[in-house]
Amino acid sequence: MLFSCVLDLARRKIVGWALGNRPTADLACKALRMAIEKEKPAEGLIHHSDRGSQYTSHKYKDLLKEHNILGSMSRKGNPYDNAPMESFFRLLKVEHVKKRSFATQGQAAASIEAWISYYNTRRRHSALGGISPLCYEIRRNSPFNLSA
Repeated sequence: MLFSCVLDLARRKIVGWALGNRPTADLACKALRMAIEKEKPAEGLIHHSDRGSQYTSHKYKDLLKEHNILGSMSRKGNPYDNAPMESFFRLLKVEHVKKRSFATQGQAAASIEAWISYYNTRRRHSALGGISPLCYEIRRNSPFNLSA
C-alpha cells in the first residue's frame, strides 16, 4: 500500500492525501485534487514535489496548470529538497502504521485519516514553535496577532 499526500509547508498541515497500490499519476492527482478542493489556493501557488514519475507526468502537470499552480521539483539527486515531506512520512510510519496491521485498504484509509486529523489538530511541531498546525492557523488568522 502506498500513500500520496500534499503538505502545506507554512502550516505543516496535510491538506490532501490518497492511498493506492502503486505510485501512479492518478494517485498523486487524487491527493492534489483533495488539497485543491479543500484549500482553494490562490493563483500562483508554488507546489513542490520530488522527481517521481507521477509528478513529472503530463496528467499531474496538466492538473497544476489547470489550477494556475506553479510546479517546483527537487534538484536531481538532492533528497534534502523534499525533507519536510520525508519527515512527515517517517512520522506516519513510526507513530502509526508500524504499530498496526490492516485487513483491508479501507481499514487502513480510515485509520490513516484519523491519524492525519490528530497530526493536523493536536500534534506539536518544532517548526511551528511547539504548537499544532491548527493552533498555528488560529494564531495566524487572529485579529489580535501582533506579529502579522
